[in-house]
Amino acid sequence: MTNLRSGAPPFALLLALVVLTAACTGGTDTSMSEQAGDFATSPSTTIPAGAGEDAPADDAGAPDSLGSGGVAPPLVQTAVDLGRDIIFTADMTVAVDDVAAASTEATQRIQALGGFLFGQQTSASPEPRSSLVFKVFPEDFQEALSRLSDLGELRDQRVSADDVTERVVDIRSRITTAEASVERLRGFLENATDVEAIADLENQLLQRETQLETLRGQLRTLEDAVSLATITVTLVESAMRPGVRVDVSAYSGTDDSGAACPGSASLTVDQRSEITMCFEIVNVGDTDLTGFTLRDPVLDVDADDLISVFGGLDSVLEPGESIVLAAHVTADRSRRTQTNVTALPVDEDGNVRQGRSVANTATISINAVDPGGVPGFGEGLERSLDALVTLGQLVVYLIAALIPFFWIPLGIWWLWRRRVRRHDHEEPAESDES
Repeated sequence: MTNLRSGAPPFALLLALVVLTAACTGGTDTSMSEQAGDFATSPSTTIPAGAGEDAPADDAGAPDSLGSGGVAPPLVQTAVDLGRDIIFTADMTVAVDDVAAASTEATQRIQALGGFLFGQQTSASPEPRSSLVFKVFPEDFQEALSRLSDLGELRDQRVSADDVTERVVDIRSRITTAEASVERLRGFLENATDVEAIADLENQLLQRETQLETLRGQLRTLEDAVSLATITVTLVESAMRPGVRVDVSAYSGTDDSGAACPGSASLTVDQRSEITMCFEIVNVGDTDLTGFTLRDPVLDVDADDLISVFGGLDSVLEPGESIVLAAHVTADRSRRTQTNVTALPVDEDGNVRQGRSVANTATISINAVDPGGVPGFGEGLERSLDALVTLGQLVVYLIAALIPFFWIPLGIWWLWRRRVRRHDHEEPAESDES
């Protein structure tokens, strides 16, 4: 206790000890970095999936180099053997056939290594998905990555390593200094007799003890992160990439079966000609589709107007299959169609995936031109009837527009009648006075 209060010599000795420790640590960092292939000097390293020992260095960051594994085994093992304080983390995405079964299998594989499940988040909409967080020993980090990637198709992987050796050494040194300061203040407090000095020393001691506990908490957090590597794996369903496409074409004329489908992607015909629209719906995804709907608001075509050429809207289409439909339309003017189709994906058990749908829209040009010349009797009669219908519609619209104002003439007539009656009553009265 006497030496702690004596002043400069013990403090100078402690300072020299800290400087010597820092110098030794700095020298060790350089040598270890050279031995580990500059691993220690790269605190955050991202390694794409599939970048194993056989992958060329120039292709390490290629996005299409997905595969099993992640960080090279010699790199991880070297960092662990050298006694460095390394925090290993990894994030990966794996596509599987059954998310629930793969989640159970992943947990079992990690538990077999001595690791454990640290957290899990699962959702079923809009598609099955499960995110699991595992903790494993650093020496099992590479093996854990390999076992998890073997669950299915590895789509994405990011691995990082953070060298916190210098931070750990710094915090431990600060803890040693803080502990010495706390002990010194406690000694001062034991020998203090003045009330004001005691209060001041107690306040300083409380601050130093708080700082000490904060440092100890930071050290525990780092040591826990170093002692167990963290792997976050996201499991998604591989067979849920539905897609649909509609191809639209047309040809002049009509028939009952649409046998001439597909037609042309652009069509020019005389006005008021009958044409046949062709619609081919193709399953371009990897999931069965059903529950099709087709509508074209420009052509005013919906399900009731469709002719089945091959298959129907109630069909179940496997990937790559298609259905062909047709509809008869009158080309009364030039238009650009807007055909929209929707479908529902189906799982392996034949159940419709509620809440999920796919859609596609296609357009083509229908050019309707005036044929010119004198119209025939039938065409003239048809045009006359159309003109009469249009005139009748205009009359109806006009009457409907005037109905709200019909009370105005009625009101004027009523006021006029009232004035006339009043005038008739006033004339006899004037005659009696005369």
